[in-house]
Formats: sequence, C-alpha cells, structure tokens
Amino acid sequence: MSQSNNEIVISDKIKQLIVKLTALTEVKEALSFLEADNENTAAEQTTLTEIPAPPFKEDKRASWIAERFRDLGLTEVGIDPEGNVTGLLEGIESNPKIVIAAHLDTVFPEGTDTRAKIKNGIIYAPGISDDGRGLGVLLSILRSIRSTGIKPLHSILFVADVGEEGLGDLRGVKALFNERSDIGGFISVEPGEPAALTCTAVGSHRYHIRFRGPGGHSFFAFGTPSAVHALGRAISYISDINVPNDPATTFTVGTVDGGTSINSIAEDACMSLDMRSVSMDALITLEKQALSLVQKAAEEENKRWNTEGAITVSLEKVGERPAGSQTPDQPIVQAAAAAVSFLGFSPRLRTSSTDSNVPISLGIPAITMSGGGISGKEHTLEEFFNPEKGFLGAQAVLITLLLLSGTSRHTDSLIL
Repeated sequence: MSQSNNEIVISDKIKQLIVKLTALTEVKEALSFLEADNENTAAEQTTLTEIPAPPFKEDKRASWIAERFRDLGLTEVGIDPEGNVTGLLEGIESNPKIVIAAHLDTVFPEGTDTRAKIKNGIIYAPGISDDGRGLGVLLSILRSIRSTGIKPLHSILFVADVGEEGLGDLRGVKALFNERSDIGGFISVEPGEPAALTCTAVGSHRYHIRFRGPGGHSFFAFGTPSAVHALGRAISYISDINVPNDPATTFTVGTVDGGTSINSIAEDACMSLDMRSVSMDALITLEKQALSLVQKAAEEENKRWNTEGAITVSLEKVGERPAGSQTPDQPIVQAAAAAVSFLGFSPRLRTSSTDSNVPISLGIPAITMSGGGISGKEHTLEEFFNPEKGFLGAQAVLITLLLLSGTSRHTDSLIL
C-alpha cells in the first residue's frame, strides 16, 4: 500500500551539506560512474532477475548475490540462517553501521518463467522491477564506491534480504534487527521514479479465519448451521466497521473459500482478512473489533438454529508488519529529499509497507527510496523496466547513503 503525503521543506543546513558532499572529487566521479554504468546496471539487473526467487525459496539468487558481493570486495560476506545476504564495506568507524538493502524475493510462484524479453530497449520479465531494480542499484552503487575510492566514515552494510513480499511478512529484515544492535540508519531500494520517498510505515495484521460445522444435505439436514452462512455474517459485520481517516486505517476480506456443493450445508469455510494502519494503536483497535465480530458471527449462526457450539471458528495470524512514522524534519528524510532535489526532482513523501517498516517501528532512522528508470505492471507476468535515465535513482540513493554514513573527507554522519 502506498499513499502520497505532504510536501517537504529542506533546511538550509542540509542544502549546505549536500553542496559540500557533491563537490568532493571522488563523489563527482562516483556520480559520473553511475551514469556511465547505466546500461551495465540494467544488464546485471536482467541477469539476476532470471534467477528464480519465489517466496521462501530465495536461496539460488542469494548465492549469486553473495558471490557478487565477494567479487566487489565486501568483507564478512555471508548468508544468515533466515537467508539474508550481508556484506560489509568497512569505514573508519565500525559502529553504528548504515544499511543499504533490497529484497531478493518476488511474488511469483515456483516454476514462473522469469526469462527476460527485450523490445525497443524495454526489459520484460516477472520481477525485473520489484525488486530486480533495487538489487541492481545496490551492485552499481557498490561498484561506484569501489572504483572511485570513497571511504565511508561509518561502515556500510550491504543487505539482500528475504521475505519482503506477501506472507514473507518482512521476515528477513525482522531477523536482521533481531540479530544485530549495531545499525544506526537504514535505506531500502524499491522500483520507481526518484521523487518518491517512503518515510511512513503502513503496518498490517493478517489472519486466516476458518469456520467449521457439522454440515449436511441441504434439504434433509435443513436447520443445521452452516459454516458458509457464519462466514457471510462475519463479512457483513466487518464490512460495517467504521475506521478513522486519520490515522489512515483500512481493512478487507481478500479471499473466501468453502462448501462442498450447491446442495450441501457447508461444514467448512475460510476467509483471509487484511487490516492496515499507519498507527499501531489504531491497528490494534481494529483488530480487536474485527476478531470480536468474527466470534459474534459464529455465535449468531448457532443461535439462529438453536445449536449451541455447532459452529466453531479458528484464527491463524499469518502476517504482522509494524507501523511507524517519521516527521519531514527528521535528518534521514531531509537527506533523501535533498538528494532527489539536487538531481532536479520534487520530492514526494509517501506511506507504504516496505522493509523500512521494521527499523521505523524501532525508532531507527529509515527510508525507502526509488531506484530510478521507468517501471510498471509490477506483480504481473507483464512486468517491465525501461532503463532510460535510471542512473538518476542510483545517484539519489548514493548521495543519501553518503550523507548518512559520512566520508573521510566530509563531516560526520548526518544521523549519528
């Protein structure tokens, strides 16, 4: 989920810092490198996209990325127990570290044909943008830093993480922050044009809800409570919930399933419930209300037929993404906005559910930036990426990264 937010006013201090940073010879060279590397970045993006990374099976792509991290000179390269690939670019100061991340997984199931087709310079392949672009930008930025000799003040941890999509439930980034206490700032890279900056995290709670009953023949067992009817009651009750516009809060029953035939009283029925908010308090309030109504639906179906306890309901939480927010005057938000402004874009602040949810919820400065180029049809088999001027996204990410980490010839880290 994403939503546009208000405009941002960049402080004079940040404007001065970015002028100083971008005047450094090695930074100028790195920005020029990214522009010259644009075609190569797209080619590598295509190569890695063709390595399947279906949900919970990202290991082949992870191994490929780990080898690239080693080739490009990162130290302490490894794959953690959750499946995240990490590699360290050592700075003058070891801690705290700045993370730059993109996710390995796609939404596409195992067996999806991910081979790329190129027409009129546009690359078509499932996952080529989301998050092939993010991974491609990580590698291009790493090449630019290594080729120009930039020395970060604070060490930078490059991360290719698992489980960002769907029921992956941000498991990769959750594991990263459960295992480490040395991260002081976090940038994740997703597809899109550079102006879009995500600094507010949309949290979500997701449930699989199942009603069960005795079932029976639609005529001879009439009067037996129905699991489908109970599910219908639940959907009706949930659909009437009033949620606040501020903080933005939403819900939907995304899928339903159940019953045996048209002439059977259903003994089994399931639905999936998605609830979201930018506020954890509002999300928890919604969750309590919705789950209470689910129980009420089972009770009402039993009461309708005077069969106490015949219909039962079970709840399985299948997703829990934390919410959180950062104000536009926060240094990390200012840094990213200044970077895209420097490159000629008008920054737009957005709310969304990304890998940044986890650090934002923990009070760690974090932002999700867009990798540049022109992309579309994400999460479909017609997904595409046009690399034209894609380097601008990579440049914006690099500038922001260096503002956060600091450099040996610059001031200290902006956020530490």
